Amino acid sequence: MRRAAVFIPLCIFLALAGVFFFRINSGDPSIVPSALIGKEAPQLVLPALEGANVPAIDPASFKGNVTVVNIWASWCAPCRAEHRFLKLLAKDARIRVVGINYKDAQTANALHFLNEVGNPFAAISTDPRGRGAIEWGVYGVPENFIVGRDGRIRFKQVGPITDENLARFQAEIEKALAN
Repeated sequence: MRRAAVFIPLCIFLALAGVFFFRINSGDPSIVPSALIGKEAPQLVLPALEGANVPAIDPASFKGNVTVVNIWASWCAPCRAEHRFLKLLAKDARIRVVGINYKDAQTANALHFLNEVGNPFAAISTDPRGRGAIEWGVYGVPENFIVGRDGRIRFKQVGPITDENLARFQAEIEKALAN
């Protein structure tokens, strides 16, 4: 009887650990459920990135446009890697690509980043303390959101856009354009 008292909790623990392990390792880690999907994009107004020669993001501009909102930082290596995909997306006249610079200590760092890799953004706001990112439900950088013409968030991509997930991201843009 004493042996069963030890064996049963061990079996339960191993079963739960197995289920947990399976759930964590199944599916695409870049697709994280978000309570914001289908909700109106945050209406916060953040300041423009001074020196970037583009305006701040105007939340009113989400209405009537399909917009990709990229949360990025100059110190973020994956942000640098995904930048070529943002430049590709920015060439599509049917969508707007805008950026929120996240927690860069100095404006000069963000401007240097853009001077090195190019500026695909029609508008850039800066979020030095990360308060705006909280409104967007950001886990970390980079993250990308697709906002539909109705101003509602249609899709959230956690992590960088890559060769592996670009087609899926573009398919989500097409869905937003179709609505």
